[in-house]
Amino acid sequence: MPVHLARPDVGTLVFRLFGRPVHPELVSVCARNSIRHAKWQGDLAICHAGHMITFHHRQGMLCEIATNNETPLPKGCQVISRRLRGCRNESVEHDAGILYHVSYQVEHLEPEVFLNLHEELMIDSARAYVAHQFPSSSRLAPCALSLIQTEVRSNSLLVHAFHTFPDNCAVVKTQSLFEI
Repeated sequence: MPVHLARPDVGTLVFRLFGRPVHPELVSVCARNSIRHAKWQGDLAICHAGHMITFHHRQGMLCEIATNNETPLPKGCQVISRRLRGCRNESVEHDAGILYHVSYQVEHLEPEVFLNLHEELMIDSARAYVAHQFPSSSRLAPCALSLIQTEVRSNSLLVHAFHTFPDNCAVVKTQSLFEI
């Protein structure tokens, strides 16, 4: 697994959805947690440049990945493949009865606004389902931060992910809903 000293440039980020599992070593997992429910299972991981969420239901599964464009992801079974920029909404109905909705946004902020948001996310990370602080790119810069919060229901998993990119004064926000 490669060692990353700083986050990649936010302009290199991509968003992928697969209809098959993706090996976690491809995305350099830094922190992870799982949720097991009677009807489904969710695996949540923070990686170097973003996250990986795998949702299993019956014989089907979906795997959402936010990472940089240099990550060697498989080409087969891609359901969604986009650059992460601006704001976008997507929806997919999977053959195994999984309804998937995602909204993602890349925000470039003024430095002062970014620092305030970063402080709020640092506080929120203490209560997050999964969180990870990355090394700072310099001794005066804030550390990069990723956190994942969840809302669990019997027939759904709602995932909120936040990723800060201090060198770009940017934050990536995703909201993913998996329904059965």
